[in-house]
Amino acid sequence: MPQSRIRRYLKHGTLPQLSVFEAVVRLGSFTRAAEELHMAQPTVSVQIKKLTETAGVPLLEQIGKRIHVTEPGRALLTACTEIFQALTKIEDRFASIRALESGRLRLAVSTTGSYFASRMLAAFGHQHPGVDVALQIHQRQTLLARLADNADDLYIFSTPPRDGEVVVQQIMPNPLVVFARADHPLAGQRGISLERLAREPFLIREPGSGTRAAAQEVFAQRSLRPNLRMELSSNEAIKQAILAGLGVSILSRYTLGLDSDQKQLVTLDVVGFPLERHWYFVYPVGKNLPAAAQAFMVFTRRRAKELAHEGRLEAVN
Repeated sequence: MPQSRIRRYLKHGTLPQLSVFEAVVRLGSFTRAAEELHMAQPTVSVQIKKLTETAGVPLLEQIGKRIHVTEPGRALLTACTEIFQALTKIEDRFASIRALESGRLRLAVSTTGSYFASRMLAAFGHQHPGVDVALQIHQRQTLLARLADNADDLYIFSTPPRDGEVVVQQIMPNPLVVFARADHPLAGQRGISLERLAREPFLIREPGSGTRAAAQEVFAQRSLRPNLRMELSSNEAIKQAILAGLGVSILSRYTLGLDSDQKQLVTLDVVGFPLERHWYFVYPVGKNLPAAAQAFMVFTRRRAKELAHEGRLEAVN
């Protein structure tokens, strides 16, 4: 055990005793030390006695009315200075983290939320440049595995896990819409039925994807089976497939960002859409969220609503 040689110091509340010892030596008086530390003088004497017993060597000696430091006492005083400096340094570090002047934020999100999360993280990093931010983007199954391993500080899901001991906090709406290429035959039509949509070549995410589960659920509720044409492992792949005219797909309204080629995409006016979903913060029960993670949660709730209101996360027209 690395602490075995100093175990006796750890048992006797040595830090308060060292504080008393340093004050007595510096002020040269038990009385003045008691006044500075707001203690009764007998308490100061008891603390010095206990520290001396713990050290096993004399630390102070009183000749007449003067307090003198022994050679072991001088060695201990040097150690006191080093200990207090180390504690001051770590407290400065903690204060910096609490004030978001430093620290680290490790965020992991599903591919569906990558656009939204990256915008939020960039804005947060701009406001707190001293915080080291890192973003992990994974498919749902990988994200669930990272959550189980407590590999990150905070997670964003579009469909939060139902199993496991986790805290789930809603962020903002994440509506799902039907995307198609701008020249699709259904583009511009109003009130398209789900039955009609089910006949279109349909592009879908891989098994385990939250978006896939939502798409399957909406068809199953009407006892329909979509005309599956292709299974793809990323939203970007689906986007390119839509642009290639390979089919339509159900995706988050904010999934595709605001790229210039979005002029080639439209959202179809399908009955029952948009599907009302949300983004969620998720983290394990019992986790002590770092100050940066807590601040990011507050920032995201406020800023995401502002961005949506300003139209900077609007749907593709």
